[in-house]
Amino acid sequence: MSVDVELHDNATELARGVADALLTRLVDAQTRHGVASVVLTGGGMGIALLRELNAHPDRDTLDWRRVDVWFGDERFLPEGHPDRNDTQAQDALLDAVSLDPARVHLMPSPGGPAGDDVDTAAELYARKLEQVSGTPGVAPHFDVCLLGLGPDGHVASLFPGHDSLDATTLTVAEHDSPKPPPVRISLTYPAINSAAEVWLLASGAEKALAVRGRLTGAEPSEIPAVGVAGRERTVLWVDEAAYPGVSQ
Repeated sequence: MSVDVELHDNATELARGVADALLTRLVDAQTRHGVASVVLTGGGMGIALLRELNAHPDRDTLDWRRVDVWFGDERFLPEGHPDRNDTQAQDALLDAVSLDPARVHLMPSPGGPAGDDVDTAAELYARKLEQVSGTPGVAPHFDVCLLGLGPDGHVASLFPGHDSLDATTLTVAEHDSPKPPPVRISLTYPAINSAAEVWLLASGAEKALAVRGRLTGAEPSEIPAVGVAGRERTVLWVDEAAYPGVSQ
């Protein structure tokens, strides 16, 4: 499937552009279906767009009580740890809006129902996905799945050359992430690619080679972002610093 490119001048304008488009997309989903569902991503750009969404003048045109919030991956750290994606998302946006707690689906942390077993924790999140979808092995409807694009082309916690790229389950445990912390939970290709739209976010010159690989069709084993695509649309949100590598 082709990739639509949304180019912005810099990281600030990029975060604002994604926030504006996401708000519009989720309001539209509620208009059509009564509810909206989004998969959040961490990282600098993922959290920056949540801050922009929090500050958006039209923020509350969205009925936040009818929004399902999921996470694309999570660092397997204690609940409330400042390096967890959900902690950062809560600080940036989630604690400021009127979400239904039952619709906010956090990935497990150590000491929870799975104890310190990250494999069991990943399985529990897969069961939650299946419970909401009502079908074994199938993720629920995602209107938008947000994914940060790493300098090495990784998305969520799917890294180049790792066995997680071949997973057929909805979630996978990562025991040896090249980025600290090493232990994580991630959605897999089957879950990510079930989303209506997949939005890849890339900012900064260090992302240029990954952007190039995504747009020129590198191997997913080398650039995992090549393996993701929305059922209806795939969008690469990029700033100018990350984009020049495409033409080099």
